[in-house]
Amino acid sequence: MSDQAKDERVPEENVASGEADQAAAGQGGDYEALVKLLKENEELKDRALRAAAEMENLRRRTAREIQDARTYAVANFARDMLSVSDNLRRALEAVPADAGTKVEAGLAALVEGVEMTERSMLSTLERHGVKKLDPAGEKFDPHFHQAMFEVPNPDVPANTVVQVVQPGYSIGERVLRPAMVGVSKGGPKHQPANDSAPEPGPVNEQAEKDA
Repeated sequence: MSDQAKDERVPEENVASGEADQAAAGQGGDYEALVKLLKENEELKDRALRAAAEMENLRRRTAREIQDARTYAVANFARDMLSVSDNLRRALEAVPADAGTKVEAGLAALVEGVEMTERSMLSTLERHGVKKLDPAGEKFDPHFHQAMFEVPNPDVPANTVVQVVQPGYSIGERVLRPAMVGVSKGGPKHQPANDSAPEPGPVNEQAEKDA
């Protein structure tokens, strides 16, 4: 083979080698692009999951706020009406116990009307979630009750409500007004019903307001 033929063949080999290098470089570029796309896909998936979780939390929070708004919408109005209920009860307690045999028929009818008004008012409040707290004989609970004084009595378990000075009211899981009570002291301790931890009581809304 002549030198001229050899010279002509050398460039062809160089061209083939260059094409192989370019192909390899092209394959490397495709791999890097694929890795980049996979990484971006994972980031987008993570963002989508986070967004879905945030939306679910928002949905739950909104539903809870709507439920609270429905439950406690009448809280301020109910609290204002408690003084009316108290006045009705004071009016009834001012009537002597033997009034039925001494007062005229008209006054007796008035007393009966006040009693009916009180019952109707309490029934209406209860339909809207407001419940009267009259805890005589129950264990003192600071979430529901406000101790006004102590009554020494060794025969009654300590911290038992022995007198209700003023009934309380609750709405839902909140306390509109704690019951003002007298509690016993000096007696045996209350025995726990079970070994489980007590459930948290309702929020004493009135106490927070006074604070």
